[in-house]
Amino acid sequence: MANFSLGKFPHVDLCDLLKLEGWVESGAKAKVVIADGEVRVDGAIETRKRCKIVSGQTVEYAGKRITVTA
Repeated sequence: MANFSLGKFPHVDLCDLLKLEGWVESGAKAKVVIADGEVRVDGAIETRKRCKIVSGQTVEYAGKRITVTA
């Protein structure tokens, strides 16, 4: 499982995380897959595009999984 470091930031928006990890080609595509219920946060489907992802949470999409760290 991969890790994503927040660095000095307290959170990252879900749509931005998908784009930053290269799981989708654009922010618009990220918003579509999130709205379609294709993304899970801590095992539950998440449809809020700007959901704040914080350290300790796990995000899954298209068979990929990442844990967010501080």
